Amino acid sequence: MQHAPGFLALVEATRQRVKEVSIAEARARLAAGAWFIDVREQSEWVAGHAAGAVYVGKGVIERDIEALVPDKDAEIILYCGGGFRSVLAADALRQMGYTNVASMAGGWREWSAGGAPTE
Repeated sequence: MQHAPGFLALVEATRQRVKEVSIAEARARLAAGAWFIDVREQSEWVAGHAAGAVYVGKGVIERDIEALVPDKDAEIILYCGGGFRSVLAADALRQMGYTNVASMAGGWREWSAGGAPTE
């Protein structure tokens, strides 16, 4: 997908404030108990998602995260299709006081292309 220049500029500026993890790092952290949250659109989730992930769309994550993960020090890894929307969502959670949130670089495309477990 070709992204608009303004969107890319926003993501790149936001990326400076957000921790990103590789697919391999994400898998290791998930095995250790991190939350794994898919922030894509619901239609994308239904078409396929990472095994063990929970769905909380980017459009509602700020509203719903505290009910799902009340511990603001819990480790949370967010992913989207390619690692752009999850950067924006991770920054929003950081601003809400979550101290251990990361975006998975490469997102769903790299996760599924690399043979990681899917549902």
